[in-house]
Amino acid sequence: MAGILDLLNSDLGKTIISGVSGSTGTDQNKTSSVLTMALPVLMKAMERNASTPEGAQGLMGALSGKHDGSILDNLSGLFGGGVNDEVKTDGSKILGHVLGNRQQGVEKIIGEKSGLDIGSVANILKVAAPILMGVLGKQAKQNNVSSQSDLGGLLGGLLGGASNSGPVTNEQSFLEKMLDADGDGSVLDDVAGMVLGGAKKKGGLGGLLGGLFGK
Repeated sequence: MAGILDLLNSDLGKTIISGVSGSTGTDQNKTSSVLTMALPVLMKAMERNASTPEGAQGLMGALSGKHDGSILDNLSGLFGGGVNDEVKTDGSKILGHVLGNRQQGVEKIIGEKSGLDIGSVANILKVAAPILMGVLGKQAKQNNVSSQSDLGGLLGGLLGGASNSGPVTNEQSFLEKMLDADGDGSVLDDVAGMVLGGAKKKGGLGGLLGGLFGK
């Protein structure tokens, strides 16, 4: 299964990046940087949430209902007239649910690394969150996800296949640290070298994050 960052490099990903950029009035390269950092963090947070039966049940309910992937069927319509407030409100709820009290810290760190203010980062994530849920919903349908372990496998696969039981890779521990940061930015100094060190292997999350941190 392709990872979430492979998606961003695909035609669909380019449509999403340009659409989110246009609808938030943010530079396309910076939008791409924000999404490259934010989507794996959101996925990791979802993976954590889905590690409890209640969390998994809630996420599966959302993916089989409102977030079944249909949002992806008409992205030109979604972005064409400007993203409506309903989508942004939905995105705001998703972020609050997935990140909880970590939301501001994550947005602050991503803002510092991408050169955007927190408000711009928040706007990008509000538009991107329902689309990410749509991607998950579509994948869940294609893979007949029906249990907590199926869901964990789907999220782990999209994150690059690292399982909780296996060795923690640089990029997995980076995501953990990012989620646990208090937003003071110092976590970036701790992990930048670690992620850059892991970026020598071709592609993958380490490569993309390494490229961002190397700027």
